Amino acid sequence: MPQGGNTGYCGGATPFDGERQILLSLSRMNRIREIDPVNLTMTVDAGMVLARVHSAAQEHGLMFPLSLGAEGSCQIGGVLSTNAGGVAVLRYGNARDLVLGIEAVLPGGEVLSELKGLRKDNSGYDLKSLLVGAEGTLGVITAAVLKLVPLSRSRQTGWLAVPTPAAACTVLRRMQRYSGERVISAEYISRPSLELVLEFVPGTRDPLDRPWPHYLLFEVAGGDLESRLRRTVEEIFQAGLEAREILDGMLAGSGRQREALWRLRETIPEAERRAGGSVKHDISVSVSAIPKFMDEAERCLSKLGPCRLSVIGHLGDGNLHYNLRPPPGSELAEFRAGPAPQMTAAVHDLAMRLGGSFSAEHGIGVLKRDELHRYASPATLKAMRALKAALDPKGIMNPGKVLGADRPA
Repeated sequence: MPQGGNTGYCGGATPFDGERQILLSLSRMNRIREIDPVNLTMTVDAGMVLARVHSAAQEHGLMFPLSLGAEGSCQIGGVLSTNAGGVAVLRYGNARDLVLGIEAVLPGGEVLSELKGLRKDNSGYDLKSLLVGAEGTLGVITAAVLKLVPLSRSRQTGWLAVPTPAAACTVLRRMQRYSGERVISAEYISRPSLELVLEFVPGTRDPLDRPWPHYLLFEVAGGDLESRLRRTVEEIFQAGLEAREILDGMLAGSGRQREALWRLRETIPEAERRAGGSVKHDISVSVSAIPKFMDEAERCLSKLGPCRLSVIGHLGDGNLHYNLRPPPGSELAEFRAGPAPQMTAAVHDLAMRLGGSFSAEHGIGVLKRDELHRYASPATLKAMRALKAALDPKGIMNPGKVLGADRPA
């Protein structure tokens, strides 16, 4: 089984049979093979750490737009194998949208080398898209051609207090109307999540003078002059205040302030761990369904027992991390052994009932195999098993993950 930076949440890169499984680390495959600033591509080995990809692109005035909290340790192979999302999916798409070519070792030992870096290639099946998101069950990704974009000339980051999740969605759409397609990120943060950071992460502070129940962290970037983009964002802010969609807010006035705002968002998982841990959920629904999901989820959970919520997410693409913490006086292990499984089922059932997904960006791995079999249609599972059987008839690639059986049925 292949392993990258080992930063996943679902056990997809974790061996569970020390006698029958071989752990394959790709960390020493960490070269930049080529940067083509004209074609806007970078070809890298699968063991390259994501932050190093960012740095290398910036040296050429370019950017690889996939960004996530674990970018200092996660590796490209793992990022692609899980089809990672992150905070810039709203504008640039997820990992699959940012790959133009791939190299992989297939189960029979053959090397699939498709590193052309073409944006148009209609010569058969799109094998790279099949391998991206397969979590190492169909082959081992060893290199990829990544899509780059020019660095933005200007960037504005803001922190807004909003009265409801519905208002946050409305503000996002207003931003997109006012600024065109320049909204890169729109992150929802609940007040309980922010309070965890303020309590458990040293050096953090509340951006606003008083607490509010819901927040929206946004970033807008483009080729405009900094002053022009700032005026656009201020117009959005003012319009939101007048419509009472925004209650309060602030715009970062420097790079340091921008980093401080993003630190509040990115350290929430760390704060949850320091506070005793949480039961994590990685669901997605349409953006328009987010307010309904949040309203109904809280009502459903209240019938199953007490818990504390920590809700954050990538509002712009409908992905919520709807995390549950044990009630005061209860440990995480006790919570997991008690109402947590029923609560997880309720969260996932609701997401699926609203036309969403129980796994938005973290993959299936081991932890969500049962959910895949529960929610996927028979036709979907049949097609997945057929692909697995055709490419990996001996079931040697990351056995036990995703579909679950060592040998496909």
